Amino acid sequence: MTEIQKVVGTAFVVAEFRNDENKEAHPLYRDPFVPLFLDRESKIAADRISRSFPPIRNNVRLRTRYFDDQLRLQIKQGRRQILILGAGLDTRPQRFPDRDVAYFEIDAPTTQAFKKAKLEENDIDPNTTYIGADYVTDGMLNLLRRNGFDFGLPTHVIWEGNTMYLEDAAVCHILSDLMGRIASCSTSFDYFADNVIRNETGDPEITDVVGRFAAMGAPWTYGIDNLAELAARCGAKVLDCVTIADLHRNFWPAQPLASPLYDYYSLCTVHNGAS
Repeated sequence: MTEIQKVVGTAFVVAEFRNDENKEAHPLYRDPFVPLFLDRESKIAADRISRSFPPIRNNVRLRTRYFDDQLRLQIKQGRRQILILGAGLDTRPQRFPDRDVAYFEIDAPTTQAFKKAKLEENDIDPNTTYIGADYVTDGMLNLLRRNGFDFGLPTHVIWEGNTMYLEDAAVCHILSDLMGRIASCSTSFDYFADNVIRNETGDPEITDVVGRFAAMGAPWTYGIDNLAELAARCGAKVLDCVTIADLHRNFWPAQPLASPLYDYYSLCTVHNGAS
């Protein structure tokens, strides 16, 4: 098992949270592959993170549904290439196979080797091109070129659980490259409001969970206050933007909102306007 520490280790915590939905009678989604990656160590780490702030588990469940829905929509609208940045233990290439759609994933080589081995041990086709690298420091565009990515194909990018670990310059650089170099590109990503990162929400539970991720060696470093302004700087237009609170009210209308964090955590889809 990969060490449950630092940003690479958060993949196992997120996978544990994502697996929660498999236990529901009427789930938002099913992920039959994620249990392959989990064990006692990953459960202990996830429980440690969520013990003082249980609502964080719902963040992952709801955001999974959002990214799934956007993926379905973009494939239906003609996207023929899917790029998953910082993929972690994402299983969408296995959950949404399509013979007309090519998947690419960029993430740490250790995480990818672990995932690939677990899938193949269970006779599951990974159905993706693995690119073991750091897409920020190793040059995303060159990595893609060297691995058969077609910049002329309509492409959808999934950038889940990443921006909060970066800085403004890196986020803008990656988004500008995607919008400027891929002929037709949409990108779905999530982000916190900047006052979460600065610990200025005034909510002690939010402050505590921010501290727990920092103590794990995976501090949240970046938030966004004005999505439209960021998108414009990067040559993008906003297609869609919702908060976790919006999704909670939509999918679980009978349940009260369990945390103010839901209003500070957003998910969006942007595109470069090309048809």
